[in-house]
Amino acid sequence: MTASQPATRFEILKMAARDLPAAQALSREVNWPHRLEDWQFVHSVGQGLVAYSGDRLVGTAMWWTYDSIVRLGMVIVDPTIQRSGVGRALMLGILDRTREPTVLLNATKQGEALYRQLGFLGAGSIVQHQGASFSAPLVSLRDGERIRPLGRNELARLVELDAAACGVRREGVIAALIEAGEAVVLDDAGETVGFAFCRRFGRGYTIGPVVARDTASARALIAHWAGSNAGMFMRIDVPGESGLSNWLEELGLWRVDYAVTMVRGARPKPAAGFHVFGAVNQALG
Repeated sequence: MTASQPATRFEILKMAARDLPAAQALSREVNWPHRLEDWQFVHSVGQGLVAYSGDRLVGTAMWWTYDSIVRLGMVIVDPTIQRSGVGRALMLGILDRTREPTVLLNATKQGEALYRQLGFLGAGSIVQHQGASFSAPLVSLRDGERIRPLGRNELARLVELDAAACGVRREGVIAALIEAGEAVVLDDAGETVGFAFCRRFGRGYTIGPVVARDTASARALIAHWAGSNAGMFMRIDVPGESGLSNWLEELGLWRVDYAVTMVRGARPKPAAGFHVFGAVNQALG
């Protein structure tokens, strides 16, 4: 905002289902690929705030509570009123409403400076890969392993594996993913030791979350979904430390963007043995 521009007057309100079409339109203005259905999904498992200037929605921010942590995301400000205080007001509104000791988010380049001012520190990165022309050769499995469709009544096991990998329980999110997409599991002699989801998102499909014991297992799970969707537009968001980015580019899923993972408070500690190799999305982690 320049000296000649009047201050933007806005009101912060709780996000409701009726706000989602305008939120989706705002996300389109900043070149985010989210469909209305994608907004409905994240809203169904979390909460949000919106900023209105008159009858125009000019900002959004959301949060999801898992155990003793909060994840923030979907922070968007109308590009015509950047630096108007809307983003800060939305962030402070969420922080005032939450009491959990740890807050996590994945920061875009535009938002990183604000988050650092609010006490967030860098703690890693998440890399966005996507493409529509790729090859996905099968990845060899170890003796006794097989990839199979998710069976009925396996929610509890997936929540257990996800919690081991993330350090927090996300039962509501995993249950919603089962309803919204498809999943395969990595079975080792009758024991489920990994999983990967695939669902409609944005311009095509997204793979994630992916939880596995090691990189080889994660590759096998990802290759299953990539191979099943040859010729379709696919996206996957992987932690920078996952070791998957070069392999994904070899498949034709190109590295197109990244975000800085930031934390305020103590980052949750995953249990030994399982790791997150693909996020639900950048907002939900």
